[in-house]
Amino acid sequence: MRFINPKTDLAFKRIFGSEHSGAILHDFLDAVLYDSQGQIADLEILNPWAAPKVRGMKDSYLDVRARLRDGSQVIIEMQVLNVEGFEKRILYNAAKIYSTQLGSGDSYTLLNPVIALTLTDFMMFEALDSYLSRFVLKEKTYLLDYPLHDIELVFIELPKFNRPLEQLTTRAEQWLYFIQHARDLSAVPDSMGQVTPLRQAFDLAAEFNLSPEELDDLERREIFIHDQRNAIIRAEKQGLQQGLKQGLQQGLQQGLQQGQTEALRRILQRRFNKLPPWVETKISSASTTELEMWIDRVLDAESLAALFG
Repeated sequence: MRFINPKTDLAFKRIFGSEHSGAILHDFLDAVLYDSQGQIADLEILNPWAAPKVRGMKDSYLDVRARLRDGSQVIIEMQVLNVEGFEKRILYNAAKIYSTQLGSGDSYTLLNPVIALTLTDFMMFEALDSYLSRFVLKEKTYLLDYPLHDIELVFIELPKFNRPLEQLTTRAEQWLYFIQHARDLSAVPDSMGQVTPLRQAFDLAAEFNLSPEELDDLERREIFIHDQRNAIIRAEKQGLQQGLKQGLQQGLQQGLQQGQTEALRRILQRRFNKLPPWVETKISSASTTELEMWIDRVLDAESLAALFG
């Protein structure tokens, strides 16, 4: 048995955002957001997946969007590539969902909270050890909570999650293991197959349940992501090489300038004996072009004032 890669955005939306994904998404969100405490009474998937065509590869953002019974909305995104502007887009989408809840003349009291849950296949917060981080509004100096937590940004950094199958202890860890490793499995692990929502997720991820067109779209998407990731790696290498080259050139330039300064100082001391402070200041702040000019003219200069005038 083969499974599609849940980290591909199309596959992620098929598994967690299709019309058959209600129980799956409910269990997943309750696990990663609320430690499986049963705080999500019910939810509605607002944009069910409908096997969209992506032949042109224009869609770089496909989310799963749900409304909880208390009116809160949750945006879930799987992000594989660390693209420019990604952090701003997350904040923008959350703010947009929050602000567009009201119609003309509606009271602000009708606004419901928005949670933006983003899973990344790359590291975002190097200073944090935990794979799960949650951001809300706080006072900058005293870290006092804003009276409302109506916009919350939640991130799961998959590279930080590396527990083996036999060490999984929570439902959240089982879900993250599924997302990380379903593509590499040939069968449903016994411990996960006994959990109905996880079993359903594996069923939706099974390749034999997809049409040839759907498999073709997913394969194209994986190839596209692979090519984009390689392009990013290549750009980073080129940037590093360019940076090293520029650093070397800068170092050579600084060394040349320092050598010219010392050479000019020795020549001036032999020519005019002790140098006044204003001369020291002038040559210490000079460019390589100025130093070269003064070195060429120093033997013909009758005085320091004539040389630097």
